[in-house]
Amino acid sequence: MAYAYTIKDQHALHFVTFTVHQWVDVFTRPDYCKILIDSVNYCQQHKGLKVYAWVLMTNHCHFILGSDNNPLSNSIRDLKKFTAKAIIKAIEDNPNESRKRWLLWLLKKDGSTWFWEAGYHGEEIFTPTFLKNKIDYIHQNPVRAGIVEQEEEYLNSSCGEFYGIRKSPIELTPI
Repeated sequence: MAYAYTIKDQHALHFVTFTVHQWVDVFTRPDYCKILIDSVNYCQQHKGLKVYAWVLMTNHCHFILGSDNNPLSNSIRDLKKFTAKAIIKAIEDNPNESRKRWLLWLLKKDGSTWFWEAGYHGEEIFTPTFLKNKIDYIHQNPVRAGIVEQEEEYLNSSCGEFYGIRKSPIELTPI
């Protein structure tokens, strides 16, 4: 099945979105957020992934990504595959997860994991204006969702580092 958005230039900057299957609110738990954040950091250190801006919402995330040496689509594939398995395992192993049965029913079928929706809605960044618009879109996401009043208040985002308030938990590549 072909997707409308594909990565043609594997080393160009791209705006990408990953969505949890059926828009399930998994990233309401810090443990699951940490798995994704740590996995992105791993891909930066070992796969040449570059992160320019990001936000992790309750059921999806947005990134502006690039890659030094590995094809970007390979890094995205590996990141999504690893995090899907790791988060499902964390849900299974979490004795305090009140939604465990429901989450596993939605995200795991017949021994297979279906954590992320297929694809990743990648849009190549061609101009500085488009880049700025996408960064603004990413950072305004928690405001539009009614989670915070000011974009820089949201912790699971690169916005605090953009404003010089706090270091991002994901290492940012300077633009």
